[in-house]
Amino acid sequence: MRWIKEIYNCFHAYKLWFLILIVTNLLFIFFAWLAYPETFKVLVGLMIVFTLAMITLPVFVIMRKQKIIEAALQDFLLEPNETNEDILCRVSPKTHHPFIRRMGSVLRSYQTELNEQVMELADYENYIEGWVHEIKKPLSLMTLVLDNRSDEMSPLVRRRMLHVRDQMLGDVERILYFARLEAAHKDYMFESIPLLAFCKQTMEDHRTILDESGFQIQFIGEEREVISDRKGLAFILAQIIANSTKHAAQNQVHPILTFETAYDKESDHTILNISDNGPGVSGEDLPFIFDKGFTGRRGTYTREATGMGLFLVSKMAYDLAIQLDAKSEPGSGLTLSLIFPHVK
Repeated sequence: MRWIKEIYNCFHAYKLWFLILIVTNLLFIFFAWLAYPETFKVLVGLMIVFTLAMITLPVFVIMRKQKIIEAALQDFLLEPNETNEDILCRVSPKTHHPFIRRMGSVLRSYQTELNEQVMELADYENYIEGWVHEIKKPLSLMTLVLDNRSDEMSPLVRRRMLHVRDQMLGDVERILYFARLEAAHKDYMFESIPLLAFCKQTMEDHRTILDESGFQIQFIGEEREVISDRKGLAFILAQIIANSTKHAAQNQVHPILTFETAYDKESDHTILNISDNGPGVSGEDLPFIFDKGFTGRRGTYTREATGMGLFLVSKMAYDLAIQLDAKSEPGSGLTLSLIFPHVK
């Protein structure tokens, strides 16, 4: 089938010349009929054989030359240096040489820019990862002071300091995860996790932020086992908590964060619904809340939204094979659903 397609492509590329050859042969057949009617059939047979030979031979020559050009072009595109450019020019028609030279110049220019950007990006990633590890030192010192000098400060000041520390730790964790988004290897360890118990444990790890924002936590539903990575799932929950606490100030009622487990019999999926009673998301913004850098209308009010938290949630959920769904109406809060796959 492949050689039939190549023959067809060859005929299609040079159809004008083949058409001229066929018309010319028809004209000579007509002249042979007029001049030599007694030997017309013999002459026509010879002309048809000659025409087929004149068509077949160029087709195979063209196909062979086309393969040589394709191989040279592939090498040139993979490595657009001057050597491969000269090789491509030698096997290509002379009329194509100016375009090949121009294309080589443009590709080399783009390749140089790309190499520079790759080096700059690598330096930036190394700097970010180094900065993250360095910033953990003063955070550890802050934790040590808060643990050992708690009697020297009022409970309110200590709670505020713990709140600020936890916020900084969350920001550092987001930066580190974002810097490693494109890593080829990720150290996920999938295991059985009791979902509600894990949510309660995660809430305790973020108790200072929730208390500072005045959140009331509710757990609804039966305990269910899911297969996932503990660190990755904790990261998802942390980002959702941070997203809710950032927008709690917009809500006039007492903020509530609800964790509800459910089971879908039709799809055999376990679902974790995380809901708040915050300002909600408008209908035109809802489809884009997981997009990178998207803040929507709420971002203009809080001045804190970066559009990165839920984007990182979507990336981590994709790695863990967790489906995400969002439901909201302005003034009625936001519900994020984590749909876990059934694993036998």
